[in-house]
Amino acid sequence: MLWYQSQTVVILFFHRQGNASVLPLENGFNDSLSMLNSEKAVEELIQQPLLHGIDDHLIEFAEALRTVAKALRQAAEGKASAQAEASEWKRKYELEKSRNLQLEKRAIPSEKHLDENGRVVHLTNKPVLSDGAAEKSDRCCGEHGICSHQVLRDGEHDHDASVVPNKMIRKNELRHVIIYWFGDKIFPSCASFKLSWCCKGEKSDQKKHDIVSFEKGNITTAERSSKQISLKWESPPQTVLILTKPNSTAVRMLCSELVRWLKEQKSLNIFVEPRVHTELLTESSYYQFVQTWENDKEILFLHTKVDLVVTLGGDGTVLWAASMFKGPVPPVVPFSLGSLGFMTPFYSEHYKECLDSVLRGPISITLRHRLQCHVIRASAKSDLDSEEPILVLNEVTIDRGISSFLTNLECYCDNSFVTCVQGDGLILSTTSGSTAYSLAAGGSMVHPQVPAILFTPICPHSLSFRPLILPEHVTVRVQVPFNSRGHAWASFDGKDRKKLAPGDALVCSMATWPVPTACQADSTGDFLRSIHEGLHWNLRKTQQAFDSPRET
Repeated sequence: MLWYQSQTVVILFFHRQGNASVLPLENGFNDSLSMLNSEKAVEELIQQPLLHGIDDHLIEFAEALRTVAKALRQAAEGKASAQAEASEWKRKYELEKSRNLQLEKRAIPSEKHLDENGRVVHLTNKPVLSDGAAEKSDRCCGEHGICSHQVLRDGEHDHDASVVPNKMIRKNELRHVIIYWFGDKIFPSCASFKLSWCCKGEKSDQKKHDIVSFEKGNITTAERSSKQISLKWESPPQTVLILTKPNSTAVRMLCSELVRWLKEQKSLNIFVEPRVHTELLTESSYYQFVQTWENDKEILFLHTKVDLVVTLGGDGTVLWAASMFKGPVPPVVPFSLGSLGFMTPFYSEHYKECLDSVLRGPISITLRHRLQCHVIRASAKSDLDSEEPILVLNEVTIDRGISSFLTNLECYCDNSFVTCVQGDGLILSTTSGSTAYSLAAGGSMVHPQVPAILFTPICPHSLSFRPLILPEHVTVRVQVPFNSRGHAWASFDGKDRKKLAPGDALVCSMATWPVPTACQADSTGDFLRSIHEGLHWNLRKTQQAFDSPRET
């Protein structure tokens, strides 16, 4: 007989006459005298001959052990679920607390005055915008799209992405700043723009609908997924950042030609990486006007100085561009100079026509969602005691590394236990990364603007373990159990590899700031063209009738 209650396990060893010896276990420690009695009881049980009915007792004992194992596992799952829920609530509390502090700092004092009738009138010292700008600002936000000034106020320098600004952050908004400093220089303001929902055959200035509406018992959802997002410049771009693929002579020549054209024909300020800056100055002293940065700290302020990012390379160059921006990302114009181009719809030989169209606007863009990943060590006191967050555009992979043992990973989705992964590993991918490692592991191809998280196992030890597609609002927690026979390794977009020891966990959720990439035609057209040209998707020979002439 066996039972589990209040972290106390009592095991009764049945004897031939029906007597029992009791062995109590309190929190994993046992009494030496009880252990001695239990050992004697086991020896007596072994030395005594088997009698009729002993098999029944052994069967009952085995079933009791299974019950205890199941109860202990449920207790562990419940504890992990409670910790995840408590961490999520604490995170929300910290965000709300930060938002309230921001609101208190921005609170504008009001003065009390008396009107002609002696009544108290509150006059707020709010600046008045000329030419009806205030009315226009309030009206444009929410009616025709998403304005850049809806995210952070002009001139605000808050570079911590975890702090919630005055208005709640929305995924489809980008940052806008009036003036900024860079070293000892003052640069003009960043270009402002507006994002709006548009659809073929409809007016581009249509009103943005709510996600869900409820009217007289009729619940409807707006067809947001069928609408292409359009970017319209409200002020012309003035600064361009150019990122290139290294160790390529063709890319280096194209970069120098592009820099010269942007300066002479478009009169734009140009930023490049320090490596490219050295290459340009080595080539000619003409490129003295090109600017760069000196240390990694200046990269944190880069999004306040750059209006547009141009990448010359393949999808890896786009991933590198996204990794440079830890918060808001300016619109990216990717040119194809690699082998596979799922994110690079523009051809480099037509860069003048493409950039003319982009700088003139409006342009169709794809908002590519990113995952925010935290590594929580087993020694952490809480889930907030985590390492620096890492943003990924494609996927985060947890695998067994050099270990010969299968990975053993416990997976949770919000407060629910998902499964225990046994195999080579697990892939948590964005929809932009659905055509990368996730596709090679058997995952589905998903349109990049679908807000979802792909849950794809790598060579699972079960034929019924099929990939999942989870909604964007969930938080996925992958933990290495304490009884794991080996370590696991996590890699983020193929780099920044981290070791996960038993007890460590990886928490992933959808990041606040997406990566906006320009489209050649529209988001759907570029996606379909990329899988047709890059993967030769469903390419097959045309079936012919028997009576038709054969092709020569």
